[in-house]
Amino acid sequence: MKEIIIKSLDEISEAAQQFINMIGERKVFVFYGHMGAGKTTFIRAICEAMGVTDVINSPTFAIVNEYNTNSGKQIFHFDFYRINKIEEAYDFGYEDYFYSGQLCFVEWPEKVEQLIPEDAVEVHISEQEDGSRKVCVG
Repeated sequence: MKEIIIKSLDEISEAAQQFINMIGERKVFVFYGHMGAGKTTFIRAICEAMGVTDVINSPTFAIVNEYNTNSGKQIFHFDFYRINKIEEAYDFGYEDYFYSGQLCFVEWPEKVEQLIPEDAVEVHISEQEDGSRKVCVG
């Protein structure tokens, strides 16, 4: 497991670039962390570093946001926090996104564990005592 430490928001762009350098051919990344740990903030920084110029925010009510990079690639950003039944994920066609070959960043994957592809990469974000964030990828 690889670690990225984010000491402050001033360092988040650099941390996002470190994360991007780890992506390789992998497509689905599942982000774990308590409410307020910084999942959405880190995903926003990653998307910005990848050239997304759309407004990047949590898809809490929409469940999925689609972003386009300036190189023409798509990124799908999920937030399953408000999912109450697994059928809700089926209703919007989650598999079309997860198996699209495009990058997928998933917040609150524990709500839909059985739907997450086996090769998804776990990303754990935790707040440290000093207020910094530790991002564990792997």
